[in-house]
Amino acid sequence: MKLNVGSIDRALRIIIGIVLIALAATNTVGWWGWLGIILLLTGLFRFCPLYRMLGICTCPISNKN
Repeated sequence: MKLNVGSIDRALRIIIGIVLIALAATNTVGWWGWLGIILLLTGLFRFCPLYRMLGICTCPISNKN
C-alpha cells in the first residue's frame, strides 16, 4: 500500500475524525458525525483511497512500490 497522506493532512484528519466521532457519540450532531471514523482511519494508516483514485499525494515520502 502506497502512502499518500502527508503529516499535516494526517494530523487534521485524526483531529477532525476524533471530534466528529465524539460529537456523534454525544448526539450533538446527526448520523453523519460517524463519518469521522473514515477520517480517523485514513489518518492512522496514511492512505486515502479517494486520493489514489484522483492521483493526489500529500506525502513527501517517495514510495517505489
